[in-house]
Amino acid sequence: MAGHYKIFLGMAAGVGKTYRMLQEARTEADAGRDVVIGLLETHGREATAALAEGLERVPRRRVPYRSTTLEDMDLPGLLRRSPELCLIDELAHTNAPGLEHAKRYEDVADVLAAGIDVLSTVNVQHLESLNDQVAELTGVRVRETMPDAVLNTADEVVLVDLTPDDLLDRLRDGKVYPPARVPAALNGFFRMENLQALREVALRQVAEEVEAKRLVREPLAVREERLFGSAEPQPIGERLLALVGLDERDERIVRRAWRSAQRLSAELDILVVQAPSGAERERVEALRRLASVLGAHLIVEEGSDAAAVTARVARERGTTYLLLGPPPPRRGLGRLAEPLPIRLVRALPQVDVRIVADRRRS
Repeated sequence: MAGHYKIFLGMAAGVGKTYRMLQEARTEADAGRDVVIGLLETHGREATAALAEGLERVPRRRVPYRSTTLEDMDLPGLLRRSPELCLIDELAHTNAPGLEHAKRYEDVADVLAAGIDVLSTVNVQHLESLNDQVAELTGVRVRETMPDAVLNTADEVVLVDLTPDDLLDRLRDGKVYPPARVPAALNGFFRMENLQALREVALRQVAEEVEAKRLVREPLAVREERLFGSAEPQPIGERLLALVGLDERDERIVRRAWRSAQRLSAELDILVVQAPSGAERERVEALRRLASVLGAHLIVEEGSDAAAVTARVARERGTTYLLLGPPPPRRGLGRLAEPLPIRLVRALPQVDVRIVADRRRS
């Protein structure tokens, strides 16, 4: 039987996710459970380090890399130790090269499969589908991300909430970063407007997780009554199609479409209408990796008429929603041509067409 998985989610560093995780671990240890720290990051926070004292730790594995030595979680050692409950901090962390897995959340999957319960932590900005939204809100592009599906697999997701005012007080008091880093943090990621936006995103994310789990656990008879008991006709199912180019900025369309698909409990197809060649193959592979992380389907079609190809694919896939970026500015004779979104609306009268705005260009 797989272990029980509990994730502590926060809006930003310093809200107390690791501290809360350690509090729960101590409660479990006091109740007689075998508790081990697989990986803990205190970031120099004295209160966090003090709370971890007395809990057994699996020694970190030292990994030679180029001219240095990296330290990371010892997954084989943890599995050999086989505790009842394990603490594994910072889910979105990228592992040192050469380890069993590229990402820490993949290590956690192995630990759970071994029947070990896991407590872990992550910040909302590390969710892949929110990558563009966070960059738009804060001006900071988060490079370490993880699939949203990791949250979906958790048995419990606990929001560790703190008001922006309280977090800023903690930052100024040196409880989040060393004093030398505080001024830059206050003028960068930790601006009040950023924290307010991130807190709202975190609250919404947990609310969506709760609703999704409620629907999954809803008794079949209740679900059928809700879907079919009404006299009003109900849609059979939704399917989204995201039309994207090979510009890296078009990844925001994929992420926005995935968020919409999650809310609709729908499948997502990603369509590229272009003949990949040369450097374009790299962008196709980047989209393929993103689609794999999100659990979407990538479709690459050759053709010079994007509207005609998209309309054909939409009919073949049973698309109900189509998402695409705004059309580029029209110049010269191109001003006389009908814009792509208008052509798609005409070609697909039964499909909802949505333009995904690029807020960075506004």
